[in-house]
Order: sequence, then C-alpha cells, then structure tokens
Amino acid sequence: MNFSFLPLADYMEPNNIENIEVAERKYLYSEKSKFFKNLIFTIPLIVFIILFVFFQKNYLNSFQNTLIGDRKIRDDRILGHFPYKETSFENLVEISPDILVHKNMYKSLLKMRDDAKKDGVYLVFLSGFRSIALQKEIFYSLKSIRSQIAIERARVSAPPGYSEHSTGFAIDIGDALNRETDFEVEFQNTNAFQWLKKNAAKYHFKLSFDKKQNSVDYEPWHWRYEGSIEALKIFEASNRKRLKL
Repeated sequence: MNFSFLPLADYMEPNNIENIEVAERKYLYSEKSKFFKNLIFTIPLIVFIILFVFFQKNYLNSFQNTLIGDRKIRDDRILGHFPYKETSFENLVEISPDILVHKNMYKSLLKMRDDAKKDGVYLVFLSGFRSIALQKEIFYSLKSIRSQIAIERARVSAPPGYSEHSTGFAIDIGDALNRETDFEVEFQNTNAFQWLKKNAAKYHFKLSFDKKQNSVDYEPWHWRYEGSIEALKIFEASNRKRLKL
C-alpha cells in the first residue's frame, strides 16, 4: 500500500488565514470587579453619613426642645408666678360652705380630711377656687391698701391669671384647733401641717411654695392637687422648673 503526503500548505487556503479570530485577553479586574470594589468603599461612607445625620438630627431636636422649654419657663412667668387659665364653672363642686374645688380632686380631698381626723388631726379648708376677677381685686386692692409695689405684692399673692387657685386644683388648709395660724407661716408648727407634710402625697397633694424656691414667699398652707392628667399638664411647667432647682 502506497501513501502519498501533500505539503501542509496545500491544505490551507490564504483566505482562511485572514478569517482566524484573534484571541482577546481577559483581565480578572473586569467591570463587575470594579463595581464591587467601588461599592465596598462607598457603603461605609453611606452608613457614616446616615448615622451622622441621624445623631445630628436627634441632638438638634433635643437642643431645640431644651431651648423651647427653658424659654417657655423663663418668658411665661410674671413676678415668679406661672400663668393659669380659669377652669369652667362646670368643673367645680362645693366642698365647704362658699369653697369650691375642682371635681377631679374632690374625693381625694375629702378622704385626706377624714383620714387626718382618724389620726386626731382636724384639717379645715380656708380657700379653694378663685376667679381671675376675684384674684385681680385681691392683688391690686391689697397692693394699694398696703402701699406695696408689684414685686412686693407678688411675693404673697399671685397677679390675676397667674394663680393656681384659678385652676380649681389649689386648696389653702388650716388647723381647726389653731385658727390663729390661718395663712401664717406659723401654721408649719401645727399638728395639721406636720400630718400633711407626712401624708399629703398619698392623696396626690403637693406643697406649692416651699422653702426651696425664692421667687414667692413660703406658704405652708397652700397645697395643689396632682392626681390627674389634667392637673399634671397644668402644673407641668412649674414642676419642670422645680427639677432645675
């Protein structure tokens, strides 16, 4: 058997050589790799910006709230007294002859008086709700009679529209066995005051003008009720100021 071999060139056509595709080099750092590389760098930056904006916003809100709260406390007061709206007559009930109080504190006030009596202490109610008109008469008339300037009068009596009594949640209390101490600092030496000092908080009553504040004279007979949401809202500014003392 005879074999014959043709030269390799005979099998290749010149035109086919031009049609051979040239190999293209592929690099590991493709477009996707670049994208992920940029993403890895960008994500921490985005997270940092979000956290920065979040904390900055919270800080500004807190700072603004503090400024607003401080400004409200500072600007709303007159001669040491906070402003109070007059409660409507429908909210008032009579607890003693000619003495009206807010209906929300009526039961607590009666229970406090009854429980004190069981302990041999006799509380007497001296003054409850006062209209703004009555407070105006008390403030300006006595100011004139006693020849007092406003800041002197305000230490012992609130200007009209700035008395806790107008809310119906304030009550002046005396000792039935020591009536000479009514509306006097000496009331602090009575059994009635000592009992109140120890027990009033159980019935949601708080001394309004104690010895810790200096804008208004000390009044051991003046108590206010804080046993309802409405009352807490009314006295919120005063309590907030007290926390700063």
